[in-house]
Amino acid sequence: MRQELMSLPKGLADDVSRNLVMVARLIDEDPEGAYGYSRVALRLASRVAAVREAAGFAAYANQKYSEALAEFRAARRMTGNVDLWPVMADCERGLGRPEKALDMAGAPEVQKLDKAGQVEMRLVAAGARRDMDQLDAAIVTLQSPELASNSVQPWTARLRYAYADALLAAGREGEAREWFAKAVESDKDGSTDASDRLAELDGVEFVDALVEDGNEAEVVVDDVDVNVDVDVDVEDQDLDSDRVIDDGIDDEGVDEDDDDSAPEVVVSDAATDEVVEIVEVDDSPQTGDKAKGDQTD
Repeated sequence: MRQELMSLPKGLADDVSRNLVMVARLIDEDPEGAYGYSRVALRLASRVAAVREAAGFAAYANQKYSEALAEFRAARRMTGNVDLWPVMADCERGLGRPEKALDMAGAPEVQKLDKAGQVEMRLVAAGARRDMDQLDAAIVTLQSPELASNSVQPWTARLRYAYADALLAAGREGEAREWFAKAVESDKDGSTDASDRLAELDGVEFVDALVEDGNEAEVVVDDVDVNVDVDVDVEDQDLDSDRVIDDGIDDEGVDEDDDDSAPEVVVSDAATDEVVEIVEVDDSPQTGDKAKGDQTD
């Protein structure tokens, strides 16, 4: 990219560089903002291949597939490079032309791609098969040496995730669970939501603790609902002096003046000589991880 920008006057090259930096910085978190900067760079230097490529990715991130495809084609004409071939095929999918994407998957250009590019092309082809409701064909498309390999590569998590998702769509839940688990093992940077999908298959639900009207706390732990009624009103009530309170903590070492550590006591109107068990409920929220789709990044 730097070599390409050196062909521009220095001041113009600096302006274009700043806009391209903003495209790269915003494209994941603020695609619309990235798209705006890409349009500025495109107006300044439309004959620079790196600018056309950046504009293509910004349009792609905003699902402007026709525009993205045009920019990728322009960049490829300028450089002769085939690296953009998988994302160009994915644009065809986005435009509702999965058959065209499959034609591109069988083109000679695929053989010129590096290993990462070939895996991306395989993902796009499998997605095209699913677009055409050919689930079994999508599963077969993803079966490859890269999928079976035990080594973890940058594409491993996404490939395993796509395979698990295709299996699940085909109703093969047991196999899908196995491959979602493998995707979790290889997803070191959280590029997929495989952990959430696995938890969903296992019937694990993560729900924040709810407190309604200050009287009822509902905690969901491992799919078990625990309802604790809290009705504390000890004023004007006589407690039996022989009542035993067992909170599971020795009296020694407990500061009676520390109100924050005192357990909550449930007191009913019926005062009897009974043992009252104090239950401390952890109402801290539990959260899960985040997801990505099957389209090429």
